[in-house]
Amino acid sequence: MPETAVDVLKALEPQGTIARGLGRSYGDAALNSGRTVIDCSRMNRYLAFDPERRTLTCEAGLSLAQLITDFAPRGFFPMVTPGTKRVTIGGCIANDVHGKGHHVDGAFVRGVVDFTIQLADGRVLLASREHNADLFWANFGGMGLLGIILTATLRLRPIETTWFKQRPVCVNNLNAMLDALHAHDHTHPYSVAWIDPRATGKHLGRGILTVGERAKRADLPEPLRNDALCIAPPPKLKIPFDLPSFSLNALTAPPLNSLISYVQRNGAPFAHYEKFFFPLDVIDEWNRGYGRRGFTQYQFVVPLEKGRKTIRELLERIIRSRWLPFLNVLKKFGPDEPQGVLSFPLEGYTFAIDFPIRDGIGHFLHELDQLVLDAGGRVYLGKDAFLRRETFEAMYREKLVLWRAIKAKYDPENQFSSDLGRRLGLCPE
Repeated sequence: MPETAVDVLKALEPQGTIARGLGRSYGDAALNSGRTVIDCSRMNRYLAFDPERRTLTCEAGLSLAQLITDFAPRGFFPMVTPGTKRVTIGGCIANDVHGKGHHVDGAFVRGVVDFTIQLADGRVLLASREHNADLFWANFGGMGLLGIILTATLRLRPIETTWFKQRPVCVNNLNAMLDALHAHDHTHPYSVAWIDPRATGKHLGRGILTVGERAKRADLPEPLRNDALCIAPPPKLKIPFDLPSFSLNALTAPPLNSLISYVQRNGAPFAHYEKFFFPLDVIDEWNRGYGRRGFTQYQFVVPLEKGRKTIRELLERIIRSRWLPFLNVLKKFGPDEPQGVLSFPLEGYTFAIDFPIRDGIGHFLHELDQLVLDAGGRVYLGKDAFLRRETFEAMYREKLVLWRAIKAKYDPENQFSSDLGRRLGLCPE
């Protein structure tokens, strides 16, 4: 576990190296069979902070959780956060993470001024929109395969409170849900929808859209106003062991989704950032609830023009199958970054679906991949574990050609590799 850039350089191995943060990728992005994995989580120091410019320079192993704990009470928050705060800054860059507000705030790259990166040849380069711009853009969604990010300078968001105003919007079918997402596009900076996986027929796509915005201090009732910038305590709940894999099945799924529906419908008008952005972080090691075999989250995005047809067909395909999901989350992406390379978001609808791992799940996901590909969409590499190389190449097309050229320029010997990289042809076997 290196603690300095010198330690990182010493840890590089010519046969293949990948950096690892807090291990929150859902697949094999930070696995490297028979080769080196460098745990960078101890490189987590603050280096500089400019409150007037609202910029923070830190080491890439710093977690969002620590950043929020230290800076939210001072009135600052990350520009973009994913669904968990237990991720490192380096991991956020490698995956170009996104959250509930992509239609307004974009992905993580929007809040990054620059970063430094350790290359295989020993050089440490500064990458920004002005310096080594190709290296800058290729790292967002590059899955750590171009080098090891050492430090980053971030823009922070000024906040008056750590609370959000929120309200549920209940809808009865898929068309109504997508209409609701569009209707709230310009009125609320944050939105996310839960889709009932049991709904069929005319109620297919039924669910609850939660929309929200940051609360100002004057918005809060008196008890909350007295501690307007409070931070979340450590989680009180923990799943201490892996539950049996059969715990989540066709019998337990309905009550679980009924509970989710009730919680979504009856949320308080003000939600703390912990529940608003990071609901799963309330339970420590929540993934153990899926059992030792675990689960895979299938997340894809499809363009707006083909979104309704594709999502309907995909939901119908899931209902006809035996692969009952336990969580369906739908969001809307705004325009993608024109200079982006392998970053996942593009303007359209993104759907994340949790499937428990069972024999045959890979074959079923390949069927869904084809639906997504036919619609001009793509799968999120940060959560992928089953995508085939030929499907991946068809999804990312000409941008993949550009990324490979940048890889050849900065890592010609393919020193940075991972299981995901080899599976998808981003680095050689």
